[in-house]
Amino acid sequence: MSISVQHQPEDQEFTATIDGYTAELAYSQPSPEVIDFAHTFVDEALRGRGVGEALAREGLAYAKEQGLRVRTSCKFMDVFVKRHPEFQELLDK
Repeated sequence: MSISVQHQPEDQEFTATIDGYTAELAYSQPSPEVIDFAHTFVDEALRGRGVGEALAREGLAYAKEQGLRVRTSCKFMDVFVKRHPEFQELLDK
């Protein structure tokens, strides 16, 4: 299954809609150089299909492209970054 993630900067979120179900990764920017991934929601019907991972990877790719430091207030994002060392260099320490 191909997962298409869209960035909605006006709403500060990354979203995916599959088979009429939605998923989102919401963020805030507490400062111009920091992005805080605050909340992940994946509809029950989409869980276990890699949608959360697709949202996380898209959000982190955006942070890297923009030169932003990353905070992970969202528990899912915190665990995801801890499990993927390639993203730990982005963390705001």
